[in-house]
Amino acid sequence: MHNERRLLLERRLRRVVEERLSPAVYPARRPVTVGIWNAGRRTPSFGDASEAPYTTIQPGQAWGEPWATSWLRLTGTMPTEWAGRRVELLVDVGFSAGRVGFQAEGLAYSSTGRTIKGLNPTSRWIPVDSGDPGAEVTVFVEAAANPTVLPLNDGVRDFRPTPLGDPATLPSTPLYQLRECHLALFDATAWKLARDMEVLSQLMQELGAQSERHWRIVSALERALDALDPIDIAGTAQHARDELAPLLSSPAHASAHRLSVVGHAHIDSAWLWPTSETVRKVARTTANVLQLMDASPDLVYAMSQAQQFAWMKEHYPQLFERIRERVRQGRFVPVGGMWVESDTNMPSGESLVRQLVFGKRFFMEEFGLETEEVWLPDSFGYSAALPQLIALSGSRWMLTQKISWNHTNRFPHHTFYWEGIDGTRVLTHAPPADKYNAEVTAAELAHAASNFAEQGQIGGSMLLYGHGDGGGGPTREMLARIRRLRDLEGSPRVESETPRAFFERTEAANDAAPVWVGEMYLEAHRGTYTSQARTKQGNRRSERLLREAEMWATSAAVLRGVDYPYDELDDIWKQVLLLQFHDILPGSSIAWVHQEAETTYDELATRLEQIIESSLSALSEDSGPMVPVDAVPFPASGGSPDPMSAAPEVSASVDRDGTFRLDNGLVRLHIDGSGHITSIRDLVAGRELVPHGTKVNVLTQYRDTPAQYDAWDIDPTYRTVAEAIDDVTSIEHWKGEGVAAVRTERAFGSSTVVQTVQVNAGQRRIDIEADVDWHESGKLLRVSLPLEISADRFAAETQFGHVYRPTHTNTSWDAAKFEICAHRWVHVAEPDYGVAVINESTYGHDVRRPSPGRVRATHTVVGLSLLRAPRFPDPGADQERHILRYAVVPGASIADAVWHACTFAQTDRTSRGEAALAPLVRSKTSGVVVDTIKLADDRSGDVVVRVYEALGRRARSELEIACDVSRVWVTDVLERPVAAQVELANQRATVDLTPFEVRTLRMTPAVRKLPS
Repeated sequence: MHNERRLLLERRLRRVVEERLSPAVYPARRPVTVGIWNAGRRTPSFGDASEAPYTTIQPGQAWGEPWATSWLRLTGTMPTEWAGRRVELLVDVGFSAGRVGFQAEGLAYSSTGRTIKGLNPTSRWIPVDSGDPGAEVTVFVEAAANPTVLPLNDGVRDFRPTPLGDPATLPSTPLYQLRECHLALFDATAWKLARDMEVLSQLMQELGAQSERHWRIVSALERALDALDPIDIAGTAQHARDELAPLLSSPAHASAHRLSVVGHAHIDSAWLWPTSETVRKVARTTANVLQLMDASPDLVYAMSQAQQFAWMKEHYPQLFERIRERVRQGRFVPVGGMWVESDTNMPSGESLVRQLVFGKRFFMEEFGLETEEVWLPDSFGYSAALPQLIALSGSRWMLTQKISWNHTNRFPHHTFYWEGIDGTRVLTHAPPADKYNAEVTAAELAHAASNFAEQGQIGGSMLLYGHGDGGGGPTREMLARIRRLRDLEGSPRVESETPRAFFERTEAANDAAPVWVGEMYLEAHRGTYTSQARTKQGNRRSERLLREAEMWATSAAVLRGVDYPYDELDDIWKQVLLLQFHDILPGSSIAWVHQEAETTYDELATRLEQIIESSLSALSEDSGPMVPVDAVPFPASGGSPDPMSAAPEVSASVDRDGTFRLDNGLVRLHIDGSGHITSIRDLVAGRELVPHGTKVNVLTQYRDTPAQYDAWDIDPTYRTVAEAIDDVTSIEHWKGEGVAAVRTERAFGSSTVVQTVQVNAGQRRIDIEADVDWHESGKLLRVSLPLEISADRFAAETQFGHVYRPTHTNTSWDAAKFEICAHRWVHVAEPDYGVAVINESTYGHDVRRPSPGRVRATHTVVGLSLLRAPRFPDPGADQERHILRYAVVPGASIADAVWHACTFAQTDRTSRGEAALAPLVRSKTSGVVVDTIKLADDRSGDVVVRVYEALGRRARSELEIACDVSRVWVTDVLERPVAAQVELANQRATVDLTPFEVRTLRMTPAVRKLPS
């Protein structure tokens, strides 16, 4: 009986709201005249658009080729009888019900060019001044025909290949039809009644039939429906509200969970749209927010990514000034402190430092405030190096959300201290609502409260609300729900406040927060370590060249008085940092994004090479032989380069059975007729490294068809369908000066590969190159390197250090790490012997115990993921030629791995002089790495040096300085003093470092060279 009553109410309520109440919100409408000007794929200014020739368009007419822009000019006359009443302009350019930011969008302008607000499927209205009866109303709308490349419902996301992400494959037919453009009266009472009913009906559903409160709401809604005359909504809506008022004024329980609600619109700086469209998405969203703030004094909005603020300053200066005013009031809140919401797995340590430096400096310079939180709700896992860098940037907190996406294990905390590889702890919050684009529904609030892991320990959680990913932000409906849910019986308490207020209150109860140690590995999106190999190569190359450019430009400035290229380096860094956004560097964007990224990386490489060469020229002497440039400002360990007084000759030969032999006196390789390595003999240690019955450097192609997210995921079942690539088209050996190699050509599927295995005089390192012409679909190409090393864990380089990960699958947490991200090296070792595997631009690795079935497992298999072929969002991903390089270093310590990783991809450079050019500052201790040498950002001429301890031990190191300096002191990464001066004697500075500590030193030259 009770259930029947409730079901009857639900059906009755739904019908009244949909058929009577919602239409009554706009009881009268008047058509307007619509003109259209098609601008193509250009983005003209308002000034150009206002003067453009417009043609009339009627509802039902098609408009908008994919990614094209059309300007609409809407003109109408305000009816005399509407004077003094609330009037809005309703615009529907062809919206589909569903996701905001993934279809057509618009930005409305007044006739004078002032931005009014954005338009999207859930916000189709534009406020209009009705003060002058009979006045003409003119509004312009910049309408973007952004294609729908995602399903618009909230069910299973069926990501299928689409031609809409590549300018070369776009259709020319229009995507949308104009539906509606009207002036309309707005009935605020009817709208408020709809919000009352919405909140109470949602709460009724969440409370359930066992709750007394549930049935009180049922009764109140029944009375309200009885009081509402469907023929006279305007005359009876207030009576219905009166019936609901007592239910909406009943306060929450004293122990109700407290939710700090923050308006937000996580906007991907690129993803299913190019960065040029992101600029406009940010403008639409911020215009929406500013318009809502005018009418909603309780709205607090947080926006991250300094890059997006910078876009507003450059492209929408009028809008930026309005943002600046709301920032001053504390309502529009810059958060995050990073240039973009970066991926944190793949960028180098210095890149993460610069993300924080450029982001925080922008906010300080533009708004006079220092952000203290790192804001990364959607990045695909979180490096264990990050807590130290957060603290070194002067920040205190971190927010994330993506860790709730774990496929295998539920992350156990929502508010906790996160401890990094060096021991630094940062207070971290992951909102328990499990989303960063909430709509403030009763279901979301109930889930946040019941899901919160630290119940009874920490006094509340945060809820980020507003349409995100593609932008949109909060709506007035969301704000109305917040007002009704602020203190409502049966619901968590809801309070609008800034992230800072939440974190400061939470920090006061820090003794109760648990601790998570090490990386926050995301048990999802493992394919992002490999997708779009060209983008990843461009990133690694840019980081390497930036390091060199800054180092040599600093030497040229200090020793020769050459102008330091501050502005150019800043510009290059900002472009590299943008491309590290968490949907660009991971390879999960449309083709357009990655095509632009590849072009940008090539341009940046040219500019950086010019800086390097001009700096080296300034440093070179006028005469003398060409000598090598030594670009590694830290020493090799005992094994690198190898301890040989004279390098023996290399040899390459083949026996009558077709087995090739490469030998340089340090290592000896046997390679069979299929081009696979069957023996690696470390002649220094007297050890064989290839396990019996296995082969090294075997390429295997796996079926790679993830269940859901193509470019993002590698599913754990990928190994079930595998094909070793054994066929040989040709094989040959050759020997050059100090080099011996075997080259093997293969064909497989629609692709070809040339593998070259090479040994060099004087090195135990074995260099391998795979030149792949890749034309597969739904496949993963990996190389397998089984090594006779028994190890239950391995070391993998991360930013400013390394982490250990298991090679076994003892627990579900271990098994979930079947594909991991490593930087330039991984290292497997027994107590007295190790092997390093170095790579030039590969991030995806799998290091594991031997396959099941062996009686005794005494070896470890190192695998590198070289290429993928996902179909969404870029169906042509990686379908091109790739050159991928990696190396095996027998007998290597971790210190050797660090040294070889730096030298493996280093460009061989020469200068003219009697001695090799060396960096301005060098470490005298193996394992203490001088990572960065640059001039101070304040342009004082001081030298900034960043060093780190790479081995996970305590170390004292002398830094040798090639110029006279008057003082050296410790700073944070923003180059602000944080400690006393460093001991300085005989042009050497002594530093003491704890395990994996990063130290930034600032040095003042005793004599400053002035530019000529």
